[in-house]
Amino acid sequence: MKLKFVPALIALAISALIAFAMYSLTIGPTKQLVALGSFLFVAVTLITAIGVSYEHKRTGTNVRALSMVFFFMALASNVGSIYFSFSQAAYIIINGILLLVFILICYAIIGAKQ
Repeated sequence: MKLKFVPALIALAISALIAFAMYSLTIGPTKQLVALGSFLFVAVTLITAIGVSYEHKRTGTNVRALSMVFFFMALASNVGSIYFSFSQAAYIIINGILLLVFILICYAIIGAKQ
């Protein structure tokens, strides 16, 4: 696993723009929480999807596919939190569990070394 600097930087820029969009669209006291949460979740998924090269082609394909699935889940979760009022605790728990499940599955895929 090797970090590709320019694609990772582009992934971070895209994540920042998405987080700004979430901040702009959110109404209520959770603006900063939604912006930070969406940035972290989207950044992790996009960096693993486009900003990292993998030793094995199968591993790379599986991790990229998983990353994109969780990227769209992150977008859906954050857009849902814009239109439906969630408490801060519910937002943190939902997105935290999704992010940890993503990291766990990525770890298992990378550990398989295929």
